[in-house]
Amino acid sequence: MKSEVLPVEGWRKVVRFTDEASGLDAIIAVHDATLGPGCGGCRIYPYPSFEAGLEDVKNLSRGMTYKNALGGIPFGGGKAVIFADPKKDKTPEMLKAFARAVDSLEGLYYTAEDSGVTEADLALIRSVTNYAAGMETKGVGGNPSPFTARGVWRGMQAAARHKFGADSLDGLTVSILGVGAVGMELARLIHEEGGKLVVADVNAEAVKEAVARFGAETATPEDAPGVDVDIFAPCALGGAINEVTIAQLKAKIVAGAANNQLKTPDMDQRLKDMGVLYCPDYVINGAGVISVGLEITGEWTTSEMTKRIDHIGVLLSDIFKRAEAEDLPTGAVADKMALEVIARGPKTAQIKAAE
Repeated sequence: MKSEVLPVEGWRKVVRFTDEASGLDAIIAVHDATLGPGCGGCRIYPYPSFEAGLEDVKNLSRGMTYKNALGGIPFGGGKAVIFADPKKDKTPEMLKAFARAVDSLEGLYYTAEDSGVTEADLALIRSVTNYAAGMETKGVGGNPSPFTARGVWRGMQAAARHKFGADSLDGLTVSILGVGAVGMELARLIHEEGGKLVVADVNAEAVKEAVARFGAETATPEDAPGVDVDIFAPCALGGAINEVTIAQLKAKIVAGAANNQLKTPDMDQRLKDMGVLYCPDYVINGAGVISVGLEITGEWTTSEMTKRIDHIGVLLSDIFKRAEAEDLPTGAVADKMALEVIARGPKTAQIKAAE
């Protein structure tokens, strides 16, 4: 295997790993390690170019720095991408080669699940390196998707209280762009609370499932951001709020599970100017990595996870209030709060590879 350290200003370490025998071409990026090792999932995706993959892993790893800080876990920001189509190119050999790449960083980066990586894949990775988490073991941890969905649901409730004075999501309409593992579970929670759903996904079977289970209406992925609803929930890939969709947006709340929902940083201020309440993505979708973090530190219990998930709504409420008091967009306030956590330095929690 070959490794090349990439000179990326502002990042703790960015390394490209290639392995001809397995077909691996991957980048591991650790943005900041002030609070502890970088921690974040691995995404397998057929990027159109190396530059596109590098840009994605930079954005994702930086987001993890803020997410982990506000999530209250002793980790910095890290992320990995593998240049491959998970449906066609992914092999056990490729995953094992990636695991060796992770292991070579000697604990600077812990990997976990992301788009294109399953819990079974993670188990295979874990057979090679201890620096992997997100698998259920004796009732501890496991697939983070249900936790992420529940955290987004709690955050959505907090946003509805703040924006509409609503006691619940009952009677509100939510447009979900992306009904994969997280989006489908989020749809279930909204439906059971009495919310109405509009769903969109490139996967027609997922859309059919949401219609059958929840009586959801449908939209195309292109139309989903502009549907006349109360809440827009981006739960697919990043950039859902962009120059085109922001002009179409009718929802008064943006609250979803996707990472990097704002295509450009100025969208934060523009949403504020439009009177749209934005739930900063790395705050509202933080439950998954909180579960992974507690699993690594050995602090994972059902009660602790429930407490942490419920706190996401409380944290967002604090962000909304501070944003109003300081006349700032919510994303900027979340960044400030994360940087304040990082500036205070690491806590005393011990981080160890799970045994």
